Amino acid sequence: MEKSNNRVLNELLVNLFHNVMDAEAKAVITEEFKDITNNDMHILEAIGIEEPKSMSRIAGELHVTVGTLTTNMNSLEKKGYLERNRSTQDKRVVLVTLTEKGRKAFFHHRDFHRKMIHTIIRDLDEEEMKTLIKCLGKLDTFFRDGNAE
Repeated sequence: MEKSNNRVLNELLVNLFHNVMDAEAKAVITEEFKDITNNDMHILEAIGIEEPKSMSRIAGELHVTVGTLTTNMNSLEKKGYLERNRSTQDKRVVLVTLTEKGRKAFFHHRDFHRKMIHTIIRDLDEEEMKTLIKCLGKLDTFFRDGNAE
């Protein structure tokens, strides 16, 4: 019996989620970065390589509390991936920057994502690309805003 489109789509989405997480962990957590987790890599990505970011801004981008983020930050700082310093304008604000080790991990993680995107889009024509972006946008909205209809 042929599966319904909804069942096929559901299986693809569930498998996709698990496969992305597994592939990313295998590709990103190498011998050089074995002391951190895939979640830690996403924290480094949220910190970024631009200007220093406040703890509250990073927590907001990751959709976690500052308290939750602090635990991870303590570990990443101890391992030498980031530095935290008080703002000179407002001593209540803690600003976070990546160290050279953290920047190296950031670029390593970014390269995985670039390869993934290249693999996905290399054979798509313009119309397929628009359709993919539209579908993924709807999926993003569903997960970001919740599943209420």
